[in-house]
Amino acid sequence: MKINSNFNNVETSYLFSTIAKKIDAFLQENPDKKVIRLGIGDVTRPLCPAVISALHSAVDDMSTKNGFHGYGPEQGYPFIKNEVQKYYQNRNVDLEIDEIFISDGAKSDAGNILDLFDKDNVVLIPDPVYPVYRDTNIMDGRKIVYMNANESNSFLPMPDSNIKADLIYLCSPNNPTGATYNKEQLKAWVDYALANDALILFDAAYEAFIVDDCPHSIYEIENAKKCAVEICSLSKTAGFTGTRCGYTIVPFDIQFDGHSLNKMWLRRQTTKFNGVSYVVQKGAAAVFSPEGQKQIKENLDYYKQNAKIISDAMDQMNIWYTGGKNSPYIWFKCPKNMYSWDFFDLLLTKACVVGTPGAGFGKNGDNFFRLTAFGNKEDTIEAVNRIKALISSL
Repeated sequence: MKINSNFNNVETSYLFSTIAKKIDAFLQENPDKKVIRLGIGDVTRPLCPAVISALHSAVDDMSTKNGFHGYGPEQGYPFIKNEVQKYYQNRNVDLEIDEIFISDGAKSDAGNILDLFDKDNVVLIPDPVYPVYRDTNIMDGRKIVYMNANESNSFLPMPDSNIKADLIYLCSPNNPTGATYNKEQLKAWVDYALANDALILFDAAYEAFIVDDCPHSIYEIENAKKCAVEICSLSKTAGFTGTRCGYTIVPFDIQFDGHSLNKMWLRRQTTKFNGVSYVVQKGAAAVFSPEGQKQIKENLDYYKQNAKIISDAMDQMNIWYTGGKNSPYIWFKCPKNMYSWDFFDLLLTKACVVGTPGAGFGKNGDNFFRLTAFGNKEDTIEAVNRIKALISSL
């Protein structure tokens, strides 16, 4: 018996596990300290009332003979797929019902969809990057080419005609940088994918934070249905980080070597996935109701206010950053060009504030740092004041 030796090439500890261990060690030595956590992108506000009501109703359904649901369709119940379809129609994007697949979250699908692709494919990934894109391909042994996201291009790398890739990962608004592609920039990526017979894996998990005219979906770009799979999640949109529900769009138009990617993904899901629970899907469907949309907007606006508090502080300190607008993340340059893990330790020990070191997302993040807007407002204000005091003392 042989193991998959590609796992030897993956970092032993996941980024956020390392952060958690550092916090635990600090608190063991300083149990009376109040640590404010603006590191992991986990939401803090509860599920909205419309979702809670739908969850309760679905639980009641499961308690009756007529309402009980056993195995459901692996690709999702029609009642939620119809809601997702209407949600896209509101953005002038028309989808077929069977192009929509309900999942337990964007992270799962971002890794699982690699089952469809040959391990000889070349993968184009931005640096810095959400670790899941990188690590899942390393686990499969694929060759990874990194596109250079940096301060000079505002962490929005564009296609390079000298690079040939088969799979392309794009995330907009981006995790970790918060940078967001506009329509012209995404069109350039679609044109590149079509010219190179490549596939874009588009992560739209943060689309609900967009406030300007940047695209919420890559399908707002002409011909994107021929070359792009879109993965989205209700985790940040509606607070489903602990409830788990998302969706992936695989258009019928995507064909490679005479094979329909949609049919392949359906076959994969029906073989390896039993679907999201009926109860969760009922709760998720309520997100898209008029009442649900109004209620989640209140939570999203709360996080957007936190993002503005942090970004305003960056402006006051004259620190270069991306994000804050269109994104719950603020990605800023470490003071005095410090290495990001060094700044993490300094921020934790001197200010009792936790963020995420950019080095955990790739080499281009070595001197950058990420803060999230998912805390409560009072803690965010206090954390910002602590950070300002620390940086002014350097």
